[in-house]
Amino acid sequence: MSSLSTHVLDTALGRPAHGVPVRLYQGDVVLATGATNDDGRIAELAPKLEHGTYRLWFDVAAYAAATSQDIFFPEVSVTFTVADERHYHVPLLLSPFAFSTYRGS
Repeated sequence: MSSLSTHVLDTALGRPAHGVPVRLYQGDVVLATGATNDDGRIAELAPKLEHGTYRLWFDVAAYAAATSQDIFFPEVSVTFTVADERHYHVPLLLSPFAFSTYRGS
């Protein structure tokens, strides 16, 4: 089994993005929900993932409203594949007009 964590950094404000609602899906089924902590992290969104394809959905609009920012992307969806038994970390770097993600460790 694999585990999953995430981290959201607000690159426009230069700080962790606190309170971003996040959902984990497999297909159309919600497997887990959470919100980023003061450090912009969800340390263990899913402790036991089988091999397969998953999607992380970030409610960027809710975060932007809470921080009084105008944004272009109201949500960010990141689809990824779990193919082995290890920890998966999916960070999101966020600004009002762009986002980036990568497979972290």
